[in-house]
Amino acid sequence: MSKEMVEAFATLEKEKGIKQEIIVDAIKAALVAAYKKNYNQAQNVEVVFDEKKGNFKVNAIKTVVDEVQDSRLEVSLKDALEINRAYEVGDEIRFEVTPKDFGRLAAQTAKQVIMQRLREAEREHIISEYSQYKDEIVTGTVERRDNRFVYVKIGNVEAVMPHNDQLPGENYNPQDKVRVLVTRVGSDSKGAQITVSRTAPDLVKRLFEQEVPEVYDGTVEIVSIAREAGDRTKIAVKSNDPDIDPVGTLVGPKGARVQNIVNELGGENIDVVKYEENPSDFIANALNPAEVIAVQFSGDDDDKNALVIVPDYQLSLAIGKRGQNVRLAARLTGYKIDIKPESQVEFVDSEGDDVETDQDIDDSNESSNEGTTESTAEQLEEDSSDDFPNGEDVDSALDDDADKDEE
Repeated sequence: MSKEMVEAFATLEKEKGIKQEIIVDAIKAALVAAYKKNYNQAQNVEVVFDEKKGNFKVNAIKTVVDEVQDSRLEVSLKDALEINRAYEVGDEIRFEVTPKDFGRLAAQTAKQVIMQRLREAEREHIISEYSQYKDEIVTGTVERRDNRFVYVKIGNVEAVMPHNDQLPGENYNPQDKVRVLVTRVGSDSKGAQITVSRTAPDLVKRLFEQEVPEVYDGTVEIVSIAREAGDRTKIAVKSNDPDIDPVGTLVGPKGARVQNIVNELGGENIDVVKYEENPSDFIANALNPAEVIAVQFSGDDDDKNALVIVPDYQLSLAIGKRGQNVRLAARLTGYKIDIKPESQVEFVDSEGDDVETDQDIDDSNESSNEGTTESTAEQLEEDSSDDFPNGEDVDSALDDDADKDEE
């Protein structure tokens, strides 16, 4: 150790913001542990730093006693008085016990501690700098990928994108530019870690905020999002200005605005529906493009179950391919949706109200052969996928159904 070490401490404090006393205290604690491990574990020792000489020394601390039981920890009053006549029983005396080769150990330990503190400082700096980007979109560059992650360079930091945050069907090649949502800024045993996503629902929300000024300034509000990344997303919107159509605002002239988002997400379908305070209207909108005749509830405000009546020829459309339409509608509205064809309903009045009694609803829920709930929609994947092979468009499907009715 030397004065160069003191200068190194000063440089670290100036350039990295790590205070000298923090480094010195860490080195001293590490040296105490190293001394006990390599020299005398039982001794009560302390390490002190001489700033003028730039070196460390070791002191053994012993307590003054009348009769010594352990010479490693105690010193007799007789011997203590020979050192200084002022010592009394119970006082502590420090004896320097610095080993001859302690300088080498101190240098190695100091280097390790400094490197550790630098890593910690760098981690804290990254967390401090990138915490502001949490839940925001950033643009990064793909560096590499393995079986678990895609590694994305954001500024001077490498972020990770786990497998379930990677958009299905997307290829992430080195040097590709990619827009991602920062979902986590934290640390682990290896240092700071930033996690990003291409599948998070909030990514869609942030993209619309960037694309649509009315969403960014709050004129149009995105109330909820239900997303099956890479396939389809439903968005519920409302306007805080009665003169502005929220759905048309997000869709844009000739669909230009929503198409830009679709392109960014690799062709993912996006349905924009109007949010309504009335749950019946909201659920009907959420099931778009299917036509809804009526929506019935059990009467219990805490019961989030809804029975939806649709025309028979619209049942498959309401369910959606692999049950996707009703599944997304349920997530969007927060209701468990049970879809039933009109032919299975005993009575529907001209207004679509009072479709069934509460008991009728309970009975229909108990029947395994009637109705389609969001939770069972997935069981109909094969049947519903046959109704719309290869994802044919809704208009074509409706035209076919209409032709059948005419026949």
